[in-house]
Amino acid sequence: MTASLIISTVAVVPTAAAATSSVVAKDGSGNHTSVQAAINAVPADNSSRYTITIKPGTYKEVVAVPSNKPFITLVGSTGNASDVVITYDRASGTPKPDGGTYGTSGSASVTIDGKDFTARALTFSNSFDEAAHPEISSKQAVAVLTRADRLIFDNVRFLGNQDTLYHNSANVSTVGRAYFRKCYVEGDVDFIFGRGTGVFDQCEIKSLSRGSSSNNGYVTAASTNRPNPYGFLFSRCTLTTNSAAAKTVHLGRPWHPGGDVNAIAQVVFRDSVLGAHIKSSPWTDMSGFSWKDARFFEYQNTGAGSTITSDRPQLTATQAGTLTPQRYLAGSDNWNPIY
Repeated sequence: MTASLIISTVAVVPTAAAATSSVVAKDGSGNHTSVQAAINAVPADNSSRYTITIKPGTYKEVVAVPSNKPFITLVGSTGNASDVVITYDRASGTPKPDGGTYGTSGSASVTIDGKDFTARALTFSNSFDEAAHPEISSKQAVAVLTRADRLIFDNVRFLGNQDTLYHNSANVSTVGRAYFRKCYVEGDVDFIFGRGTGVFDQCEIKSLSRGSSSNNGYVTAASTNRPNPYGFLFSRCTLTTNSAAAKTVHLGRPWHPGGDVNAIAQVVFRDSVLGAHIKSSPWTDMSGFSWKDARFFEYQNTGAGSTITSDRPQLTATQAGTLTPQRYLAGSDNWNPIY
């Protein structure tokens, strides 16, 4: 009798590859109908790029990118930044449902704590209406708060009034770098502020009029930590206004959060076109701290607002060679997102 060998086979079903992208669409034609839902679906501690494509529409929601979700990209599907708007409408003084108010950081429409974040071709907005809420005195209303490192914003619009773009870092001793390429930022009071290290490359920076004949606000309020040589750099930018009167807008003032004496603002405007709305003496004091103790400089600016006076420190050619976009962003890891 011949024994027969019977070999059984078991089908092996391959494990599905983890998703690396998703689509957000208000009409239900994508994977999610809200931006936050798409972010929530990103695997925690992901180690590679995850792209969320957003179809046209206005997405009224508070969005948070947590620190355990790096490498996220948000991109508008059409390439036109105005087609996709992520917005919310609360201010620092807006009452919270459980009591108290939101505060400046809590007012943010979008908060980014995840490193290596990228946004392209979309709009971040805080649509808080100051005129409609005279009962609220603390009108700071942040469109985007950044607290992470190695961020890229390309063809992105930031819309608001006071405190539009809060470029910060995870803590005082940590540097948070961001590259803003061909972006548009608008606001009036301190509308680009914080201790982050940021390069604004070929951006339009628009000052909104507050209806004053003498003071229509401040472009920057940096709070750069003293040991950090790099705060905000505006390179090849254009400073414009909707209707602010001539010589009524400051380039900046030094912000010392909580009176921190080590918050020594560092801001450079170089190779940029400054509109007539910029004051002849564009730097000013803040909360008892003198602008002259900050690190404020200009270099080879042009335009009606670029007059050189004794109140406008200018870089030497040697200094300018060390304060370039690449130097600001390099850090210890030689990061170079510039293109």
